[in-house]
Amino acid sequence: MSPSTVRITVVKKTFHEDLVELYTDGCSFKPSGCCHDLEIGQSFETTGHAPEGLPDWAWCDMQKYVMVLARGGNFLGCKPGVFVTCCTDGFRPVFYKLERVDE
Repeated sequence: MSPSTVRITVVKKTFHEDLVELYTDGCSFKPSGCCHDLEIGQSFETTGHAPEGLPDWAWCDMQKYVMVLARGGNFLGCKPGVFVTCCTDGFRPVFYKLERVDE
């Protein structure tokens, strides 16, 4: 059985200016604005490899969830074939909806 396709869709982009102000005092680099040039609603498809254009860091954070969905698994508390996750950038996380595409 070959893996299913998983669609990765950008659903929310955030920026926590309050956290930046609290925890970056004196740093030479201060994050500003949302992390990536991704647009809400932008999507990518994969069967298990990092899609072109998706930031590497985000892929590292979500690939384990993509693999579960691509192989028919589900997550407790979520609709079958769906999971929502985000990258681990605490100052400017981007949220993604992962959904198995039934073919």
